[in-house]
Amino acid sequence: MRETLDEIYQSESRRVLATLIRLLGDFDLAEDALQDAFRAAMEQWPRDGVPANPRTWLVSVGRFKAIDALRRHARFEAPLLDLDQQPDKSAGNPIGQIGEDIEDDRLRLIFTCCHPALTQEARVALTLREVCGLTTEAIAQAYLTNPATLAQRLVRAKKKIRDERIPYEVPSKVELSDRLASVLQVIYLVFNEGYSASAGDTLTRPDLSGEAIRLGQLLTELLPEPEAIGLRALMVLHESRRAARVSPQGDLILLEDQDRSLWNRRLITEGMALVRGAMFSGRFGQYTLQAAIAATHAVAASVAATDWAQIVGLYDLLAQVTPSPIVLLNRAVAVGMRDGPAAGLDLVDAILANGDLDDYHLAHSARAELCRRLGRMPEARASYERALALALQAPERRFLERRLRDLPA
Repeated sequence: MRETLDEIYQSESRRVLATLIRLLGDFDLAEDALQDAFRAAMEQWPRDGVPANPRTWLVSVGRFKAIDALRRHARFEAPLLDLDQQPDKSAGNPIGQIGEDIEDDRLRLIFTCCHPALTQEARVALTLREVCGLTTEAIAQAYLTNPATLAQRLVRAKKKIRDERIPYEVPSKVELSDRLASVLQVIYLVFNEGYSASAGDTLTRPDLSGEAIRLGQLLTELLPEPEAIGLRALMVLHESRRAARVSPQGDLILLEDQDRSLWNRRLITEGMALVRGAMFSGRFGQYTLQAAIAATHAVAASVAATDWAQIVGLYDLLAQVTPSPIVLLNRAVAVGMRDGPAAGLDLVDAILANGDLDDYHLAHSARAELCRRLGRMPEARASYERALALALQAPERRFLERRLRDLPA
């Protein structure tokens, strides 16, 4: 029964929480109700059996537990609202059909967390924490910030939603467009955490990448904007390679060593169609450009046969749209494949000299690879050791340790 409860918690807890937030209108109250519901399940299910619809059972029990708690603590001076008889807050949504089309409470919750009253950083962090259940540490790693700072950001965001009575509802179509950038960033970071976990014993978290793809599909059905389609294409194309990225022992396999027959051709076909549609619109941005880079890899028979000139050109465009050190690092690696490792190393050294990525293990790993290809073994060893000191994920650490062992003395 404990294993069953753990499985249901993994698969259903975020759905249950999102629905409880809609019904109760308060993050903290809903989180307490979620825990109360699972405690009740732990007590009752071994005796009564697992209900036919566990999610509905958990929502119902959590809701009534919250109502009982409110009554016990007498949190309202006025007569307490009959929450168990209160209509759903999404009922009568003036948006009409648009509101009715979003049946998934987590997607409703994403748009609530991405309300313009919150800062951009708070919107993304709150959604990753509350909708998708990422730990504060995992989100901090994605942001390249420290967990304490992020925890305070989450507390402030919840307080603002409560104090300003930000509603749990689907915004109008105009507001949906305005909030799209935040929502896309949330889904993108969720997928990244699933595609390459920031820490832990496994390289990937298929539950998170699958969730991000599902949310991306729901979003494009609601709002088929080119960048939403581009993000969906990017996720699908990356997901197509998942089976080839990890050995049966759970070890990391680099792109150049992957068995491309394991790539999912159905997902590649789907992703290629999506990226073409987004590019042809002429209104594309960073996600569509990244999808175009992934598509260039997807159609290549090998690393040597890859059109690296096209990839560098796409990174040039991406650097104009999103000028970030990580984009420049990826471009430097592509230049190293097109023009040789010395050219790539010069660019990586310039990025590290600025200090922007000094604590980013992949920057040092990239430098080590370029030095290794050039035969500069002492520098390669130093960079691998620096990357190993920063890496938190077990498969990446094992990969770096193997590289260190295999270097000539």
